[in-house]
Amino acid sequence: MKTVIIISAMAEWQAVKELLSPAEVEATPLGETFFWPLDPKTRFFHGGWGKISAAATAQHVLDRYRPDLLVNLGTCGGFAGRIETGTIILVDRTIVYDILEQMGDANQAIAHYATKMELGWLPEPLPYPVLRGLLISADRDILPEDIPVLVEKYGAAAADWESGAIAWVAQQNAVACLILRGVTDLVDPQGGEAYGDLALFHSRTREVMQTLLGQLPGWLSVSTG
Repeated sequence: MKTVIIISAMAEWQAVKELLSPAEVEATPLGETFFWPLDPKTRFFHGGWGKISAAATAQHVLDRYRPDLLVNLGTCGGFAGRIETGTIILVDRTIVYDILEQMGDANQAIAHYATKMELGWLPEPLPYPVLRGLLISADRDILPEDIPVLVEKYGAAAADWESGAIAWVAQQNAVACLILRGVTDLVDPQGGEAYGDLALFHSRTREVMQTLLGQLPGWLSVSTG
């Protein structure tokens, strides 16, 4: 089975390259790419941060490499009191929440880009303990003042920048998609523990990516049946 693994943020990509030490990295117009040393049918691709890069690279790798499975491994921020750092989320639903519609119904626009992921192909029990659920996305870090509304409106516990775009593109192409995101830091209405502390985010990102890469063979094994 051909698999492409999209890694979004630069900190995530740097951690992956350090941990895997690929022999050869190819440059493309949209991002770097290399084959997984453990499986020549599995390609890693740097998708870039934010919805624009996420959507563009997702469509690019689907068109160019024709994978049977699209995987996104990465990080996310959590809402304090609703989730813990280090939690791995198996994303089964995404919502892009930063859509502002002044001439019509913003909820209708948000619903258009919401994705309920088809994960029936994953067997039970799952290979690793995860929190299966919603991840919301926006082109911004979590704003502390937004948390009460995001919890009340969506029941959200964590957010990132790219999952909503990747899931939506995969669904439009009818390609199986697996998104696993680890919580690096928590935000509450008073602020974020990593806000203004990039070193903390980088160190926790490396920890999350190391965990996800260690679990990757198990996930791919159950994905291929």
